[in-house]
Amino acid sequence: MKKWIAQMMSAFLIAGFLIPGITHADLQRGDMVVTLGENLTAEQKKLLLAEMDAPDNVDIVTVSNKEEHNYLDGKVASRLIGTKAISSSSITIAKSGSGINVKTKNITWVTEDMYKNALATAGIKDADIYVTAPFEVSGTAALTGLIKAYEVSTDTKISEEQKQAANEEMVETAKLGDQIGTEEATKLVETIKEEIAVNPPANDEELRTIIIQAAEQININLTDAQIQSLIDLFNKLQDLGIDWGAVNEQLNAAKEKVTNFLKSEEGQSFLDKVKSFFVSLIDAIKALFS
Repeated sequence: MKKWIAQMMSAFLIAGFLIPGITHADLQRGDMVVTLGENLTAEQKKLLLAEMDAPDNVDIVTVSNKEEHNYLDGKVASRLIGTKAISSSSITIAKSGSGINVKTKNITWVTEDMYKNALATAGIKDADIYVTAPFEVSGTAALTGLIKAYEVSTDTKISEEQKQAANEEMVETAKLGDQIGTEEATKLVETIKEEIAVNPPANDEELRTIIIQAAEQININLTDAQIQSLIDLFNKLQDLGIDWGAVNEQLNAAKEKVTNFLKSEEGQSFLDKVKSFFVSLIDAIKALFS
């Protein structure tokens, strides 16, 4: 793993907090809950809250490094979890049918799509999520805190087994991403989920076939060890009785939102500006060399 991963679990958010008095009736579309690592300085907290555009009265959850270990021990080396909780996030209730939308800053190992996939597995729906830190961290520890923040914001209980499975999915996808590429690993996991939703495997051989065919579909060659890791992961997920159709709905809703934006007048205007920028950039480079 890359050298910065030693900071990775200074990322935050893990578990065991409650905010008295918050119920689903209190939080509506557009409302935000913020999670902050307890080892942030007062100045860092102030800067991150401003970065997240959090209102003055935002509900804040503080998370400890000990809580990080509760969900990550056994999945990654303890020395990589670190000794401080630093990373922070916001979760905002979105319009029904919006899907899960994730943005990150200073998160260097876990990608936005990896968060999105794992959050959908955990049963999270229709939320805008922002994960950040005052300096670069891997972001692996963020997931459980986001799940807990979702529980607080919607008065929804997500089982411990589902939280553990979502954390494992994120870690395994990130590890696979180190081997075959982050985009490829994320796409592979998404493709496997889509196929399982349509044709649930009855045994390991059927699951193996789904994994191999998904890899072939996106031109990836997997080793036997990688295939077995995916079999083990999806067996655990299937044992939880996850509604794969609902998971895919959340992932597809987010994709559809982006597609609709790009087709809209506003989206076309944005694309025109991007195109104009690159045309100007190319002209400037040509002028420089001429």
